[in-house]
Amino acid sequence: MDRRSAQAVKWSEGTEQPNTRVPLDACDCHHHIYDARYPFAGKAALRPGDALIADYKALQKRIGTTRNVIVQPSSYGTDNRLLLESIGHFDGKARGIAVVDTEVTDVGLRELHSGGVRGIRFNLAPPGTTTLAMVKPLAARIATLGWHVQVNAPAAFLLEARAIWADLPVPVVFDHLARVPQPNATQHPAFLMVRDLLQQQKAYVKLSGFYNESLVGAPSYADAVAEAAAYAREAPERVLWGSDWPHPTEQPHKIPNDAGLLDAFAEAVPGEAVRQLILVDNPARLYQFS
Repeated sequence: MDRRSAQAVKWSEGTEQPNTRVPLDACDCHHHIYDARYPFAGKAALRPGDALIADYKALQKRIGTTRNVIVQPSSYGTDNRLLLESIGHFDGKARGIAVVDTEVTDVGLRELHSGGVRGIRFNLAPPGTTTLAMVKPLAARIATLGWHVQVNAPAAFLLEARAIWADLPVPVVFDHLARVPQPNATQHPAFLMVRDLLQQQKAYVKLSGFYNESLVGAPSYADAVAEAAAYAREAPERVLWGSDWPHPTEQPHKIPNDAGLLDAFAEAVPGEAVRQLILVDNPARLYQFS
Protein backbone atom coordinates (compact mmCIF):
# COMPACT_ATOMS: atom_id res chain seq x y z
CA MET A 1 0.00 0.00 0.00
CA ASP A 2 1.22 3.55 -0.70
CA ARG A 3 1.17 6.45 1.77
CA ARG A 4 -2.62 6.49 2.02
CA SER A 5 -4.10 5.23 5.26
CA ALA A 6 -6.55 2.34 5.28
CA GLN A 7 -9.15 4.90 6.32
CA ALA A 8 -8.62 7.06 3.25
CA VAL A 9 -8.51 4.05 0.94
CA LYS A 10 -11.83 2.84 2.32
CA TRP A 11 -13.60 6.04 1.45
CA SER A 12 -11.81 6.85 -1.80
CA GLU A 13 -12.70 3.42 -3.14
CA GLY A 14 -16.23 3.29 -1.74
CA THR A 15 -19.15 2.93 -4.09
CA GLU A 16 -22.18 3.70 -1.96
CA GLN A 17 -24.09 6.67 -3.31
CA PRO A 18 -26.22 9.01 -1.17
CA ASN A 19 -29.94 9.14 -1.81
CA THR A 20 -29.66 12.93 -1.77
CA ARG A 21 -29.02 14.92 -4.93
CA VAL A 22 -27.27 18.20 -4.27
CA PRO A 23 -27.80 21.39 -6.30
CA LEU A 24 -25.36 22.83 -8.82
CA ASP A 25 -22.30 24.40 -7.13
CA ALA A 26 -22.99 22.63 -3.82
CA CYS A 27 -20.15 23.22 -1.37
CA ASP A 28 -18.63 20.96 1.26
CA CYS A 29 -17.57 23.59 3.79
CA HIS A 30 -15.41 21.44 6.04
CA HIS A 31 -12.86 18.78 5.18
CA HIS A 32 -9.15 18.16 5.67
CA ILE A 33 -6.19 16.94 3.63
CA TYR A 34 -3.33 14.94 5.14
CA ASP A 35 -0.13 14.15 3.27
CA ALA A 36 3.04 12.60 4.73
CA ARG A 37 5.17 14.81 2.49
CA TYR A 38 4.50 17.52 5.09
CA PRO A 39 5.56 16.88 8.71
CA PHE A 40 3.14 17.14 11.59
CA ALA A 41 3.73 19.79 14.23
CA GLY A 42 5.88 18.54 17.06
CA LYS A 43 3.10 18.56 19.66
CA ALA A 44 0.31 17.35 17.35
CA ALA A 45 -2.19 15.17 19.19
CA LEU A 46 -3.94 13.90 16.05
CA ARG A 47 -1.64 12.08 13.61
CA PRO A 48 -3.87 10.36 11.07
CA GLY A 49 -2.68 8.56 7.95
CA ASP A 50 -2.76 10.20 4.56
CA ALA A 51 -6.01 11.45 3.09
CA LEU A 52 -4.91 12.90 -0.20
CA ILE A 53 -6.34 15.30 -2.75
CA ALA A 54 -7.16 12.41 -5.10
CA ASP A 55 -9.00 10.61 -2.30
CA TYR A 56 -11.13 13.67 -1.63
CA LYS A 57 -11.90 14.17 -5.32
CA ALA A 58 -13.21 10.60 -5.38
CA LEU A 59 -15.53 11.50 -2.51
CA GLN A 60 -16.76 14.56 -4.43
CA LYS A 61 -17.75 12.32 -7.32
CA ARG A 62 -19.72 10.12 -4.96
CA ILE A 63 -21.67 12.84 -3.19
CA GLY A 64 -21.97 15.38 -6.02
CA THR A 65 -20.38 18.49 -4.49
CA THR A 66 -18.18 20.67 -6.72
CA ARG A 67 -16.98 23.40 -4.34
CA ASN A 68 -15.07 22.75 -1.13
CA VAL A 69 -13.45 24.42 1.84
CA ILE A 70 -10.23 22.83 3.08
CA VAL A 71 -9.67 23.36 6.78
CA GLN A 72 -6.12 23.37 8.13
CA PRO A 73 -5.90 20.46 10.60
CA SER A 74 -4.45 21.04 14.04
CA SER A 75 -1.90 18.34 13.15
CA TYR A 76 0.09 20.82 11.02
CA GLY A 77 0.04 23.76 13.43
CA THR A 78 0.67 27.03 11.59
CA ASP A 79 2.44 25.38 8.64
CA ASN A 80 -0.13 26.11 5.93
CA ARG A 81 1.93 24.88 2.96
CA LEU A 82 -0.14 21.76 2.34
CA LEU A 83 -3.33 23.80 2.64
CA LEU A 84 -2.19 26.24 -0.06
CA GLU A 85 -0.95 23.46 -2.31
CA SER A 86 -4.25 21.63 -1.95
CA ILE A 87 -6.40 24.67 -2.76
CA GLY A 88 -4.48 25.04 -6.02
CA HIS A 89 -5.56 21.59 -7.23
CA PHE A 90 -9.27 22.42 -7.42
CA ASP A 91 -9.34 24.88 -10.35
CA GLY A 92 -10.64 27.86 -8.38
CA LYS A 93 -13.44 25.88 -6.73
CA ALA A 94 -11.74 25.52 -3.34
CA ARG A 95 -11.16 27.90 -0.48
CA GLY A 96 -9.15 27.43 2.69
CA ILE A 97 -9.24 28.08 6.41
CA ALA A 98 -5.73 28.59 7.79
CA VAL A 99 -4.22 28.42 11.25
CA VAL A 100 -2.04 31.36 12.26
CA ASP A 101 -0.86 32.89 15.49
CA THR A 102 -0.20 36.50 16.42
CA GLU A 103 3.30 36.33 14.92
CA VAL A 104 1.90 36.16 11.39
CA THR A 105 2.83 39.18 9.30
CA ASP A 106 0.47 41.27 7.20
CA VAL A 107 2.39 40.12 4.15
CA GLY A 108 1.82 36.54 5.25
CA LEU A 109 -1.91 37.14 5.56
CA ARG A 110 -2.06 38.68 2.09
CA GLU A 111 -0.18 35.70 0.66
CA LEU A 112 -2.71 33.36 2.26
CA HIS A 113 -5.54 35.42 0.78
CA SER A 114 -3.98 35.22 -2.69
CA GLY A 115 -3.80 31.45 -2.22
CA GLY A 116 -7.52 31.16 -1.53
CA VAL A 117 -7.70 31.40 2.26
CA ARG A 118 -10.80 33.13 3.61
CA GLY A 119 -10.65 32.57 7.37
CA ILE A 120 -8.60 31.41 10.35
CA ARG A 121 -9.40 28.54 12.68
CA PHE A 122 -9.00 28.29 16.45
CA ASN A 123 -8.91 24.82 17.98
CA LEU A 124 -9.50 25.61 21.65
CA ALA A 125 -10.01 23.83 24.99
CA PRO A 126 -7.38 22.70 25.48
CA PRO A 127 -5.41 25.43 23.69
CA GLY A 128 -2.64 24.38 21.36
CA THR A 129 -1.07 26.39 18.57
CA THR A 130 -3.70 29.09 19.11
CA THR A 131 -5.39 30.42 22.24
CA LEU A 132 -8.51 32.34 23.14
CA ALA A 133 -6.38 35.43 23.82
CA MET A 134 -5.39 35.50 20.14
CA VAL A 135 -8.94 35.65 18.80
CA LYS A 136 -9.65 39.36 19.13
CA PRO A 137 -6.28 40.73 17.92
CA LEU A 138 -6.25 38.40 14.93
CA ALA A 139 -9.90 39.10 14.12
CA ALA A 140 -9.07 42.80 13.95
CA ARG A 141 -6.25 42.12 11.50
CA ILE A 142 -8.26 39.92 9.12
CA ALA A 143 -11.32 42.18 8.99
CA THR A 144 -10.04 44.19 6.02
CA LEU A 145 -9.57 40.96 4.06
CA GLY A 146 -13.22 40.00 4.45
CA TRP A 147 -12.29 36.85 6.36
CA HIS A 148 -13.92 35.22 9.37
CA VAL A 149 -12.95 33.39 12.55
CA GLN A 150 -13.75 29.69 12.83
CA VAL A 151 -13.77 27.97 16.21
CA ASN A 152 -13.81 24.37 17.37
CA ALA A 153 -14.31 23.86 21.10
CA PRO A 154 -16.68 22.10 23.51
CA ALA A 155 -19.94 23.92 24.10
CA ALA A 156 -19.12 24.77 27.71
CA PHE A 157 -15.96 26.57 26.59
CA LEU A 158 -17.85 28.45 23.87
CA LEU A 159 -20.42 29.53 26.40
CA GLU A 160 -17.79 30.85 28.84
CA ALA A 161 -16.34 32.98 26.03
CA ARG A 162 -19.69 34.30 24.78
CA ALA A 163 -18.65 37.93 25.26
CA ILE A 164 -15.84 37.45 22.75
CA TRP A 165 -18.01 35.86 20.03
CA ALA A 166 -20.55 38.68 20.37
CA ASP A 167 -17.93 41.42 19.98
CA LEU A 168 -15.82 40.55 16.94
CA PRO A 169 -15.40 42.72 13.83
CA VAL A 170 -15.81 39.62 11.65
CA PRO A 171 -18.28 36.71 11.67
CA VAL A 172 -17.55 33.69 13.84
CA VAL A 173 -18.21 30.22 12.43
CA PHE A 174 -18.93 27.46 14.93
CA ASP A 175 -17.74 24.00 13.88
CA HIS A 176 -19.72 20.79 14.23
CA LEU A 177 -23.12 22.03 15.47
CA ALA A 178 -21.18 24.05 18.09
CA ARG A 179 -20.42 20.78 19.89
CA VAL A 180 -23.61 21.10 21.99
CA PRO A 181 -24.04 17.98 24.17
CA GLN A 182 -26.99 15.65 23.90
CA PRO A 183 -29.69 14.91 24.91
CA ASN A 184 -31.99 17.89 24.45
CA ALA A 185 -29.34 19.96 22.69
CA THR A 186 -31.81 22.61 21.58
CA GLN A 187 -32.52 23.47 25.21
CA HIS A 188 -28.85 23.86 26.13
CA PRO A 189 -27.61 27.41 26.86
CA ALA A 190 -24.85 27.03 24.23
CA PHE A 191 -27.40 26.26 21.53
CA LEU A 192 -29.43 29.29 22.57
CA MET A 193 -26.31 31.47 22.50
CA VAL A 194 -25.37 30.31 19.00
CA ARG A 195 -28.94 30.70 17.77
CA ASP A 196 -29.01 34.29 19.01
CA LEU A 197 -25.68 35.09 17.32
CA LEU A 198 -26.93 33.58 14.07
CA GLN A 199 -30.09 35.65 14.19
CA GLN A 200 -28.05 38.77 14.93
CA GLN A 201 -25.98 37.97 11.80
CA LYS A 202 -22.79 37.73 13.85
CA ALA A 203 -22.19 34.02 13.31
CA TYR A 204 -22.58 30.92 11.19
CA VAL A 205 -22.79 27.29 12.26
CA LYS A 206 -21.67 24.20 10.39
CA LEU A 207 -24.01 21.23 10.18
CA SER A 208 -21.11 18.79 10.37
CA GLY A 209 -19.76 16.11 12.66
CA PHE A 210 -23.20 14.70 13.50
CA TYR A 211 -21.43 11.80 15.22
CA ASN A 212 -19.47 13.97 17.67
CA GLU A 213 -22.13 14.47 20.32
CA SER A 214 -24.88 12.12 19.16
CA LEU A 215 -26.12 9.61 21.71
CA VAL A 216 -28.30 7.88 19.12
CA GLY A 217 -25.47 7.31 16.71
CA ALA A 218 -25.43 5.82 13.23
CA PRO A 219 -27.18 5.43 10.97
CA SER A 220 -29.90 7.94 11.90
CA TYR A 221 -28.07 10.38 14.22
CA ALA A 222 -31.62 11.41 15.09
CA ASP A 223 -30.66 13.70 17.98
CA ALA A 224 -28.04 15.54 15.90
CA VAL A 225 -30.48 15.73 12.99
CA ALA A 226 -33.04 17.41 15.25
CA GLU A 227 -30.45 19.95 16.39
CA ALA A 228 -29.36 20.63 12.80
CA ALA A 229 -32.98 21.08 11.77
CA ALA A 230 -33.47 23.63 14.53
CA TYR A 231 -30.47 25.70 13.39
CA ALA A 232 -31.71 25.60 9.80
CA ARG A 233 -35.20 26.58 10.84
CA GLU A 234 -34.09 29.44 13.11
CA ALA A 235 -31.48 31.04 10.83
CA PRO A 236 -31.30 29.39 7.37
CA GLU A 237 -29.09 32.14 5.91
CA ARG A 238 -26.39 31.55 8.54
CA VAL A 239 -25.99 27.79 8.24
CA LEU A 240 -23.40 25.73 6.31
CA TRP A 241 -22.79 22.03 5.68
CA GLY A 242 -19.54 20.07 5.83
CA SER A 243 -18.54 16.43 5.49
CA ASP A 244 -15.65 16.59 8.02
CA TRP A 245 -13.87 14.05 5.80
CA PRO A 246 -11.72 12.05 6.57
CA HIS A 247 -13.12 12.16 10.13
CA PRO A 248 -9.73 12.27 11.87
CA THR A 249 -11.12 12.11 15.40
CA GLU A 250 -12.82 8.76 14.78
CA GLN A 251 -11.30 5.31 15.23
CA PRO A 252 -10.85 3.33 11.98
CA HIS A 253 -13.60 0.87 12.88
CA LYS A 254 -16.01 3.75 13.55
CA ILE A 255 -15.48 5.88 10.43
CA PRO A 256 -18.93 7.17 9.45
CA ASN A 257 -20.56 6.57 6.09
CA ASP A 258 -20.20 9.81 4.11
CA ALA A 259 -23.21 9.04 1.94
CA GLY A 260 -25.25 8.46 5.09
CA LEU A 261 -24.06 11.74 6.60
CA LEU A 262 -25.23 13.67 3.54
CA ASP A 263 -28.59 11.91 3.76
CA ALA A 264 -28.81 12.81 7.46
CA PHE A 265 -28.30 16.45 6.48
CA ALA A 266 -31.09 16.12 3.92
CA GLU A 267 -33.38 14.73 6.60
CA ALA A 268 -32.64 17.74 8.78
CA VAL A 269 -33.21 20.11 5.85
CA PRO A 270 -35.93 18.61 3.63
CA GLY A 271 -36.85 21.81 1.78
CA GLU A 272 -35.09 22.44 -1.54
CA ALA A 273 -35.01 26.22 -1.08
CA VAL A 274 -33.25 26.00 2.29
CA ARG A 275 -30.85 23.37 0.96
CA GLN A 276 -29.96 25.79 -1.83
CA LEU A 277 -29.14 28.43 0.78
CA ILE A 278 -27.03 26.11 2.91
CA LEU A 279 -25.19 24.26 0.16
CA VAL A 280 -24.74 27.05 -2.40
CA ASP A 281 -25.73 30.61 -1.51
CA ASN A 282 -24.37 30.87 2.04
CA PRO A 283 -20.94 29.38 1.17
CA ALA A 284 -20.69 31.53 -1.97
CA ARG A 285 -21.12 34.64 0.18
CA LEU A 286 -18.95 33.66 3.13
CA TYR A 287 -16.06 32.13 1.18
CA GLN A 288 -16.18 34.62 -1.70
CA PHE A 289 -16.85 32.20 -4.52
CA SER A 290 -17.41 34.16 -7.73
